[in-house]
Amino acid sequence: MITILGGQGYIGSAYCRYLASRDIPFRSLSRAQIDYSDKGTLLRFLRETRPEFLINAAGYTGIPNVDACEENKAACHFGNAVLPGIVSEACTLTATPWGHLSSGCIFTGKRAAGSGFNEADPPNFTVKQNNCSYYSGTKALGEEILSTATDCFIWRLRIPFDEYDHSRNYLSKMMRSSKILDVENSLSHLRDFISATIACWERRVPFGTYNVTNPGSVTTREVIALIQKSGICLREPAYFASIAEFMATAARTPRSNCVLDSGKLLATGISLPEVHEALGTALSNWRQEPVGNLL
Repeated sequence: MITILGGQGYIGSAYCRYLASRDIPFRSLSRAQIDYSDKGTLLRFLRETRPEFLINAAGYTGIPNVDACEENKAACHFGNAVLPGIVSEACTLTATPWGHLSSGCIFTGKRAAGSGFNEADPPNFTVKQNNCSYYSGTKALGEEILSTATDCFIWRLRIPFDEYDHSRNYLSKMMRSSKILDVENSLSHLRDFISATIACWERRVPFGTYNVTNPGSVTTREVIALIQKSGICLREPAYFASIAEFMATAARTPRSNCVLDSGKLLATGISLPEVHEALGTALSNWRQEPVGNLL
């Protein structure tokens, strides 16, 4: 049995649909059902139910975007930095192996040689560099808190997308935005991400940190071109002239735009489709948001 914390959220509900589609037993928890943010409560639950594996899909992202985290810093700090430590302590005390959903937003840019950041590179979009959003700062702190955790995967998700129209889907955002910033990023197809993370547990790959992104990188203009080619949305958006204009007119806090290297994951035998291929597949299968637990 797999236990999912935050199973009602965007990522957590996608985990539920994936596990249900494969007939893998799981239990989804919300804080309304069990206050897993309380260490004692979570300990009792783990000792009573003894899950084989736990996935922490809970956290704080801000709605509609990370700008909202600047107004809710206490909740953001607790969800992204304090809660992972609580889960880690409870899992250690009960010998429960687990996986934590982190984010690639703790990086900006790419390596000096032009390649993507790998798991050995220290995050460079954090409060230590004083260059990040509060959201990114808390996600980096969450990883720092888990740096000595054992029997734990840290999976870095990067700008999720798939074939289902949803306000959190990167493709949906691009279709609905009237003005966008042309930047280069790594992306994660949501089902590819979930499939790869579950494979980490099923194949018993070494615990540790993994960039779970579709190989390669893509610019915003390339994404718009793929959307237009699909015929789903033919509108040509306007583009900000620079990051400075974007920050001055459309954002309250800096955004992470970065390229990550997923070679460590590939070395375990777990591969994801190249990012342009994954985008094309999602657009060719475009549909409304799924309902229920089955894809």
